[in-house]
Amino acid sequence: MRILIQKKDSGLYFKDIETWTPNSIEAMDFLSSTTAIEFCVSNKIKGVHLVLKFEEEHHEIVVPVGKDKASRGSEASQNH
Repeated sequence: MRILIQKKDSGLYFKDIETWTPNSIEAMDFLSSTTAIEFCVSNKIKGVHLVLKFEEEHHEIVVPVGKDKASRGSEASQNH
């Protein structure tokens, strides 16, 4: 399994600190989902999700990173 960071709007994958690529094979593979999330937080990378790619099954799972605007809006209305 490969753990990748992908921009939600463009579909580009994180390659290195200044580079994003359309090719998932070129993307940086993180050791764990926790490491990938911590990397996004510490580098203030927003508007992304994790992609867990299972090569042998040609399957992938997309996992949100952080809160999106829709969920923040609903939480704010619940708190008031």
